[in-house]
Amino acid sequence: MKIAINGAGIAGPTLAYWLRKSGHEVLLIEESPQLRNGGYVVDFWGVGYDIAEKMGLLPRIGELGYQVKEVRLVDRHGHKNGGFSVDVFRSMTHGRFTSLRRSDLAATIYGALDGEVETLFGDSVATIKDEGDRVRVGFDHAAPRDVDLVIGADGLHSRVRQVAFGPEAPFEVALGYHVGAFEAEGYRPCDELVYISHSDPGRQISRFSMRDDKTLFLFIFRDEYMTTERPCSEQELKSVLANVFADGGWESPHILAAMENAGEIYFDRVSQIRMNRWAKGRTALIGDAAAAVSLLAGEGTGLAMAEAYVLAGELRECRDDHVEAFARYQARMMSFIKHKQESAVKFASSFAPKSALGITFRNQVTRLLRIPLIANFFIGRAVRDDIRLPDYGF
Repeated sequence: MKIAINGAGIAGPTLAYWLRKSGHEVLLIEESPQLRNGGYVVDFWGVGYDIAEKMGLLPRIGELGYQVKEVRLVDRHGHKNGGFSVDVFRSMTHGRFTSLRRSDLAATIYGALDGEVETLFGDSVATIKDEGDRVRVGFDHAAPRDVDLVIGADGLHSRVRQVAFGPEAPFEVALGYHVGAFEAEGYRPCDELVYISHSDPGRQISRFSMRDDKTLFLFIFRDEYMTTERPCSEQELKSVLANVFADGGWESPHILAAMENAGEIYFDRVSQIRMNRWAKGRTALIGDAAAAVSLLAGEGTGLAMAEAYVLAGELRECRDDHVEAFARYQARMMSFIKHKQESAVKFASSFAPKSALGITFRNQVTRLLRIPLIANFFIGRAVRDDIRLPDYGF
């Protein structure tokens, strides 16, 4: 079949890889003029790690990854008041755990396509006309094409979902936070392989030192600190973050000063996408477009890879009967993803507790994570992937 995939991040290229194994002709469409660079660092484990292994990507992921040693929580003076060794995650995942830039993972997956998948950069699906036996797809710039299936792999604010299923509002569930991130070069101090965070009530600011003398900064704050509409420009984004963290402790003034010279800044609501169905006619959704668990869940990339693998596998098992394949894909993955979303909602509150008492309690709990029983109670469900993926015989 001819299959158009909107989005060349994580889910789209993973799906393209497995579809190609079954002989399908794939067209990738990516809104950015090239593969995206930079971006925040994600933790990578679970079913996504398993799919990467099937794709032969683990050696490269190991080269690009960071083997983080510690998550350190500090007070406003920089003194440690909580945190834990990341070995607790490695133990729970039997050593199958690393952290890496999201863009590095995406580029690694895209590279596995060996240049054999056509990609339209700087474009996006604009219209979808399902004609029963085919789909007429219109683009922002390229000429229309006829395909057999359209897959939305275009993230939280999916264009395909909007075109095929309607406006975003009925499907988006805001978790009550906003997040911002940027990179800076030459920031000091530099603590290698240590993720450091400071919290004030309703706010958290963190940094992580990376290769090439770059530091990633992450801001998380509760929605009540947003006193304006969504900022439209880089300078407005900087102003919002500067206002929210102006009286923050620890290195907040130093970090805000570094932000003034930063280039691209990531900024968004922290949301989930919850839908009762992921397919309509010859159009289907995967990854964050179908069921974002939220940036704070930490496993969205891996879940997206698993969804892509299962969708391609079910199309193979069903001999390209897309109706049956879409139904089986949803039946196999939806309940599992919903459990992940529920865990993410509970976990999100630990990033920016509302009160000083909440911060103290969170910090004390993190100190106890060195005890296996306590670690399993607080984070075991979020880390474990209670699903067995089929071997589709690719």
